[in-house]
Amino acid sequence: MIKYLFAFVLVLILSASAFPQSGLHPMNNGNNKPYTRWWWFASGIKENDIKVQLDWLKANGFGGVEIAFVYPLNRMVRDTVNYTPRQEWLGKDFCSVVSYAKNYSDEIGLGCDFTYGTLWPFGDSKVPRDEASRLYGDTAFRQEIKASWEYPRNGYVINHLDKQAFNNYASRLNSAFGNAYKGSVSSLFCDSWEVETKTLWTPGFEKMFADKFGYDIIPYMDNLWKDGFEMQRYDYFKLISGLVLDEFYIPFVKNANENNCAARVQVMGAPVDIINAYSIMDFPETEAMLYEPDYSRIVASAALFGNKNVITSETFTCLYGWPREFLNKEQTADLKLICDALFANGTNHIIWHGAPFIPDETDTVRFYATVHVGKSGNLSGELKAFNDYMEKVSGFMKKGKPYTDAAMYLPLEDSWVAGEYPPEKQMKWSWGQYELRYVYPPDELKGFHPLWINGDYLEKSIIKNGKLMAGGAEFKSLYIDVEYIDYNYLKAIYGIAKKGFPVCIKRKPIEPGFMKHNDYNAIVENLYRLPNVSPDFIKVNKSKPLITGEMIPGYWCRKTNDAYYIFFANPKSANLKYPLSYGQSKTSETVERKIKINYSGQVFDVKLKFKPYQSLLFKVSNDGVENLDIKFNPMEPVQE
Repeated sequence: MIKYLFAFVLVLILSASAFPQSGLHPMNNGNNKPYTRWWWFASGIKENDIKVQLDWLKANGFGGVEIAFVYPLNRMVRDTVNYTPRQEWLGKDFCSVVSYAKNYSDEIGLGCDFTYGTLWPFGDSKVPRDEASRLYGDTAFRQEIKASWEYPRNGYVINHLDKQAFNNYASRLNSAFGNAYKGSVSSLFCDSWEVETKTLWTPGFEKMFADKFGYDIIPYMDNLWKDGFEMQRYDYFKLISGLVLDEFYIPFVKNANENNCAARVQVMGAPVDIINAYSIMDFPETEAMLYEPDYSRIVASAALFGNKNVITSETFTCLYGWPREFLNKEQTADLKLICDALFANGTNHIIWHGAPFIPDETDTVRFYATVHVGKSGNLSGELKAFNDYMEKVSGFMKKGKPYTDAAMYLPLEDSWVAGEYPPEKQMKWSWGQYELRYVYPPDELKGFHPLWINGDYLEKSIIKNGKLMAGGAEFKSLYIDVEYIDYNYLKAIYGIAKKGFPVCIKRKPIEPGFMKHNDYNAIVENLYRLPNVSPDFIKVNKSKPLITGEMIPGYWCRKTNDAYYIFFANPKSANLKYPLSYGQSKTSETVERKIKINYSGQVFDVKLKFKPYQSLLFKVSNDGVENLDIKFNPMEPVQE
């Protein structure tokens, strides 16, 4: 279908638009306090319980909630016959309590967002079989959603490659949630991808594939993940990516905005060009720790291309391991390591994971995959102070827009060719390199505040006053260290380089895809002949780094008209891996680093002094360097 060739045109239109809904949402309108996911376990939700909990959250420094509708708490009790009574999913009484929660949130000044369905991914018992997600080679398969508000009744996951399936699903939810959309602007939330992916399929896929690539994919489908079929696998991913974007993510954003809502979305795990998808979201969202905090640099990069200012993160998920390590014993100092690592990679609004719905003013409800946000547990005495700290840093990290120097080419083509992760890098919920979980900036770019860029934004970029302009970003150099580059993107890179823009390309690329272009290698050779192209970054780079020094800590810089705001994460926050060790933050060491900051032709010598558990924030202007007070002292952690 020709329409998929033009999907990215619509991406650019959407990402260039400043939706009034996102601009009016509390998180983009002065509310920098952390939100929390608020699990409504399938039960009889009472208005007084809603009021009590929202009052408590406000008093403890939270700025809003995201209501997530999930299964009954007694789901795992094997001998249960009569499951928890509850309001009928999307029924009149259900809609009434949802609207009450939104109205009362407005009344006391809290934001109120909604997970767009029950559990995740999207689906319920009303999704018809012919609109359900399916796989190649198994005509009987339809992905089911089992642990939902409707449990023990099962439903189907919608076909994410068919926008009519999404639109039909959305029309039912919008009819039910309509009153809750009134008042302040809410976000509709889409969680990370939990749709079966390996041989994702939809009716008509084989014809779309043949029209796009000129050959039949069917003979290769059974062997798609085996060695020797890398080029067909790349083509498969390329079409799947266009479908996921055009048939699901773009309709999701459009639907949210047409209903006075913003779209807050985690694209992680989706078989899609993640830069393109994240750039269209009103609130692109990352997640930690099931994804490392470093991943959020990809999300923040995409946000800049789409001119989106707020980058959210579902935070503290399973930080000590899957699924329930140290439940209710979490330590604030450990949590601070994670949020500081997120701030140092572009996140600027924290979403706690999270708060259970607590009926009858008790505090006994627990959720296995989270830290406990409630009146008891290790965190309870520090919630307000910790939230105040995150609010303060978030406020500074929303000023202006991210500073940029070097653009790094995201190895998307490499990931689509590569197939599966080696066993040691796979997780229960993660198997494919297309997720780009373990992609990091090179050390030689540390001081240049590098951001990721994809081929589509390079194609649409322009050179102006010696800078590469792409979406909301301005770059001074392009850094490429990948094995594969798509033909059209290679031409775009060559066009950029011919205009004299500095390009560091570490190795000669290979063309991915089954059908090759005869002039590909000639373009590569011509690219390497240009004097401004070299595998040596120092040779081609003409700009000074933002920061110089040895052992530069993780940092993020926001640029306004008259200042830089630079957050430096405590070195203990560097290179965090899943899972975190209990008490990993524990330290008595003060760490000092000497750096230089280049600002508007001036060079400032700065001594970074990280006291235990402290990160730093500086305002840099023509007046010099000001150390801003973000001090927060968590209780001394213990180790086990």
